[in-house]
Amino acid sequence: MTQIPLRIDTPKGRNPGPTIILAHGAGAGMDSPFMQEMAEALAAGSLRVVRFEFPYMQESRKIRTWSRPDPTRVLGETWIRVIEQVGNAEDLVIGGKSMGGRIASIVADKVGARGLVCLGYPFHPAGKPDALRVAHLEKLKTKTLILQGTRDTLGSKQDIAGYTLSPAIKVVFLEDGDHSFKPRKSSGRTYEQNFQEAVQAIAGFCQTV
Repeated sequence: MTQIPLRIDTPKGRNPGPTIILAHGAGAGMDSPFMQEMAEALAAGSLRVVRFEFPYMQESRKIRTWSRPDPTRVLGETWIRVIEQVGNAEDLVIGGKSMGGRIASIVADKVGARGLVCLGYPFHPAGKPDALRVAHLEKLKTKTLILQGTRDTLGSKQDIAGYTLSPAIKVVFLEDGDHSFKPRKSSGRTYEQNFQEAVQAIAGFCQTV
């Protein structure tokens, strides 16, 4: 079977610490500004960061137009292939941005991952607060960190307060952040503050799980 192309960021000048695999969201690939900045920041903090793309995104690059995401089954199978390719699932933290993190949460227990990190979890589709994606999160066993903007339209702090989540899940809220952690200017917060708070939380999580 053909191997999936990986992009790996490692700490410079020192031995890498834990490995975290990050998948992209539905609308942008592994080299989006957010994914690139996150990978570089985590690698600077001693993590080995692995990125990959789902089949539909690989195809989008070839035809130079955006394709719809693959079915959930294909996305999950791709995640499992990547984990097998990197090796030693029990030593890996897996996760990603939005959809990438959601699919990682579906396979985390199955593969025996050491930890799970979700960067803006899509608890429900935009404008559909009743179409919840939380059933599997109620019984999740993998230690999990979810970083969520307080006003994320796919799951705000107020929304999440009404969900039943596994005790293995810790949610860290980024003040006034949207789905990409960006706050409003009127909040007095900056994107840089929220981003660095997220990076520090992920680094600490990966070192302790």
